[in-house]
Amino acid sequence: MKSFFRLVLLASVCLVVALVSALTAMRFAIHGREAAVPNLVGKAPSEAFRIAEGSGMQVVIERQFYSPNVAEGRILSQVPEAGVQVRRGWQIRVAQSLGPQRVEIPNVLGESDRAAEINIRRRGLDVASVAQIQVPGQPPDQVLAQSPPPNASGISAPKISLLVTGSAQPSAFVMPSFVGQPLGSVSLALQDAGLHVGSVSAAEQVPESALPANVPTVPLPAPVSPASIVASQNPAPGQKVVSGSTISFEVK
Repeated sequence: MKSFFRLVLLASVCLVVALVSALTAMRFAIHGREAAVPNLVGKAPSEAFRIAEGSGMQVVIERQFYSPNVAEGRILSQVPEAGVQVRRGWQIRVAQSLGPQRVEIPNVLGESDRAAEINIRRRGLDVASVAQIQVPGQPPDQVLAQSPPPNASGISAPKISLLVTGSAQPSAFVMPSFVGQPLGSVSLALQDAGLHVGSVSAAEQVPESALPANVPTVPLPAPVSPASIVASQNPAPGQKVVSGSTISFEVK
């Protein structure tokens, strides 16, 4: 019996040792694939690429900024920061210095958005974003504001954001039902609302030859006139239409 318990105890000890060894090996394997992020700030791109590759990482230049302290072309900042432990193959995203600001920020206020964009890009700058706002009485596509402002100094990025006037949105209507109303009065109502009458056709009638002998004859439709009654419309009642839309009818 004692020998049996001794064997069980020995097997338990061996199992614990095996588990500890496996966990230790796994830990070393995981940490063996990690490395500290190198410090790339101030380095030239070619040197930064070489250093990163030596640590099993990659460098991606994402942005460019003006800097009075870091020479043009050098790495200005990086993410992750130096010293952070990451897995090998990780990307280090960096920003490159453009050196001190030497480009004058142009005044594009009052220009069309197209002219402003040409003026900005001609100076080696980029358009960061364009926002629109509707201003009554102002022509569309005209620059109202810019950021940075004209002749600004000490800016960080070589980009300008614009605020321009937008085109007036056409008035919208919910299409009412004109079914059962005379075409003449409907046309006047549409004209007052800024809408247009499109095609007008007579509603289809069952031809007399197609009717059984015991069914009364159906008179042919009268020619379309202002007195014709609307039988259907397109767009249908309840649909949304904008000013200038065309409405078609079938009348009887």
